[in-house]
This record gives sequence, C-alpha cells and structure tokens, in this order.
Amino acid sequence: MKISWLFKNATVIDGSGSPAYRADVAVVGDRIARIAPAINEEAHATLDCHGLTLAPGFIDVHTHDDLAVIKRPDYIEKTSQGVTSIIVGNCGISAACAVMQDQVPDPINLLGELDEFHYPDLASYRDGINAVTPSVNVATLIGHTTLRNNCVDSLLEPANSQQIAAMRETLRLALQQGALGLSTGLSYGNAVNASTEEVCALAELLAEYHGIYTTHLRTEYDGIIEAMQEAFHVGRHGGVPVQISHHKCAGAKNWGRTTETLALIEQYQQQQEISCDVYPYRAGSSNLDLRQVTTDYDILITWSTPFPQMAGKTLQEIAGLWQTDVHEAASRLLPAGAIYFQMDEADVRRVLQHPSAMIGSDGLPCDPNPHPRLWSTFPRVLGHYSRDEKLFPLVTAVHKMTGMSAQRFGLPQRGLIREGWFADLTLFDAQTVNEAGTFQHPKQAAVGIERVWVNGVLSWSDKAMTGQRAGKFLAANQ
Repeated sequence: MKISWLFKNATVIDGSGSPAYRADVAVVGDRIARIAPAINEEAHATLDCHGLTLAPGFIDVHTHDDLAVIKRPDYIEKTSQGVTSIIVGNCGISAACAVMQDQVPDPINLLGELDEFHYPDLASYRDGINAVTPSVNVATLIGHTTLRNNCVDSLLEPANSQQIAAMRETLRLALQQGALGLSTGLSYGNAVNASTEEVCALAELLAEYHGIYTTHLRTEYDGIIEAMQEAFHVGRHGGVPVQISHHKCAGAKNWGRTTETLALIEQYQQQQEISCDVYPYRAGSSNLDLRQVTTDYDILITWSTPFPQMAGKTLQEIAGLWQTDVHEAASRLLPAGAIYFQMDEADVRRVLQHPSAMIGSDGLPCDPNPHPRLWSTFPRVLGHYSRDEKLFPLVTAVHKMTGMSAQRFGLPQRGLIREGWFADLTLFDAQTVNEAGTFQHPKQAAVGIERVWVNGVLSWSDKAMTGQRAGKFLAANQ
C-alpha cells in the first residue's frame, strides 16, 4: 500500500524516555509502517521535518471532557496542544453510567447540563463518542460519585450493603464493556461521607479486568498523609495500581510538604504500584467551595450564576466592592466557579520532576473563563518547564505525557513511535513550543504545535483544525 504520510529528516522522540534520534517515518493508513534512517518511496504527502520534533500524540490522563468532546467534536482545546487521546471520568464523576433525575448534583455538574446526560451504561457512552468521531480518542473511568448518585438515597451518607451491591453491578458491566477502572473524588461533599469500605467493595472488581484505581484524595490539605494511606489501602485491597489525581499539597501551611508526600509514595511503591498525575500550575480550579475560602491566597471567580458580571475578579476584590468579608461574598456568589492559587511553585516543580508523575490537565471545559490548563498544559511543560527552566530533558517531558501514560492506563499500541503502532503523532518546534493562554485570556491555542495526526488523519495544521477527524472510543486493553 502506498505511504499516506512520509516524514523526512524528523527529530524523533519516541515516548519511551530514550534519546532523540534523526529518522524518516512512514505512515500507512492509521499505523506507523516504517522507521528508518532514510525512506525514499513515493507517498501521498511528504513533509520535510528538518528542525522539528516528531513525538507520539500526547495523552491527557486527567480530564473532565466527558460531554464537551461530544458536544464539540472538533475539540480544539486539546487537539491544538498536541493531545490525541484523553481519559475522562476522573475525580469520581463520569458521564458514562450516569442516570439523572431532575437535577445534576455537585460536582457532576462540572461536566455539563441535565439534558446532556443520556449514557446510562458504558456502551451507550461509547456509541455517543463513535457517533460524532471526535478529533481525539476517548477512554473513560467510571466515577464513584456517579455510581452513588444512581444508587443511594442520600449522597451525604455512606452507602448500605444493598446500595453497594447495586453500584458493583453497574461498575462490573462497565468494566466488561471497556472502562479503564474506578475513580473517586472523596473530598467533594457528595462523596466525603462514603466509607473506605464502600470504596474497597468497588475496587475489588477491578483486578479481574486489569483496571486502575484513581483518586482525588479525601483531602489535599492538612490530612493529606492519612488520605494517601487510605488510597494505598484501597489499592492493596483490590490488588490494583493506584493513581493519585492532580497531586498537590494545598493550603499555605502545607506548602513544602511534597517532600513528605513523595517520600511516602516511594515507601509504598516497595509494596504496590503507585503513580500520580500533575498539572503544571500553582493554581487549581473547581466549583467555589465555602470550605476552601480563605485570605491566605488569591481566589479568582470564573463564573457565578447570580452575579455573572463578577467573573474574572478575585474574591477579595468582590468583597471590597460589596464592603463585606470573603466568606460572605463567596456565599452570595454561589453557585459559582473558582481558580484557587493554593499551591507553592516549588511543590509543583517537585511533583513534575518525580519519576512517578505523568501529565494531566484537569481542565474544566464548561467554565466560561476556564483555567489556562485546559488549552495550555502540554506546551507549558515542554516549553516553560523543560526547555526554559530545565526541570527535566525534553525526552523525559514527552515520556511523561505519552509512553508512561499509555502504559499506566492500559492503552495498547499508543504512546510510542513504533512500527505497527497507531499513528497518533504530534509535530512541534522544540525551540518555540509554549503556552499562549493566561488566567485573564485562557482560550488561546498554544505556540509551536505545527501538526497533529490522530489514527493517521491530519487534524491540526497551520494553526487551525483541518475539519478531518478520526478519534474513537478506546476500550481498556484493546
């Protein structure tokens, strides 16, 4: 078969962490057909890649794009930054398996509106993805809070044995249909009262399907060590890998404690598989939570239902305008979204550098003024942290967003540039790649991402979506 795409003179970073090398790469259909020092065959399209880096397409292991990617299948937010596969269903909330009544509870409402939830099992979600052919591949975890919403009478109470049995039934079917594993968001009000035993009962199902347990810890603040130990216990109970979501030490008095938490990961790694993901910013983003309101650091309001005009202002600014304190101001703004500048830069760097850490954006696509991580996470790691700050070599940066991620989440034949593997590829300029978005103006395509292919189809080129899409649903280990 004739070569579809021939990349000449590319600097190849293959995603394994191995050194870069110069090569020609040939793609036939949706696969990488050949890698050699020189390929001199006719091709439908030949690109001279001199001065450019060819890498596997980036894998965003931590997203909340479950519904956004169906609503906007030309998913420019991720495709423009070189992402070719996303993992949804994080932090205990998934659109897959969600059954809604008359309203969408917090924090599931981070994903979308009531009329967008019509995927009562994984098969229907898979069909929804494949029906729109998005610009990225999509794999999903099943959210614990989503299961609770379906099965418990009160989200504010632990589930009883009958309710746990119902949750297990839904989860088992989803795993059979290709879910990657189970996620929890135990810090959120509608899951914080779930017992460890409730989570363990669900985790018991994962090993049979080679699933993973990912967790937004019960707290990322003062009690983080105990919360991590709980997560490790769940993993040991289920006999499955543990992924700590968006690892951080939040709150000013916890700054610097990543020396403790990373040492704890290393200690428990002697007994079990543990890893984490991280976004490259000292600010996080979520719904405005009164329990997190403080004057210790800035809190930027991204949206407010009763006061939409306050979006883009800090909580302290708003309190000043209203001549009240930040707690009263926050109460008046609800429901609302916020960006919390709750981490220390040294902690962010320490986690980014750790061998167990891979890259995930944790962006919220429904926010009218989203955290810039939604558009800029991967170029920021490549440009700001790897090239400019020299936090780690470029090959390490690429490994943390490709090969390492595919291996941890069970996405076979993706994440590496290998003959016979899927042609998910990103071509970028290592000298210029970087974020363009800011907290004030986050919706900006990154700099230096030249072209992006998903399953062999060119999806991003010349700073625009091409209109050609080839993303599909990725079932676990298939």
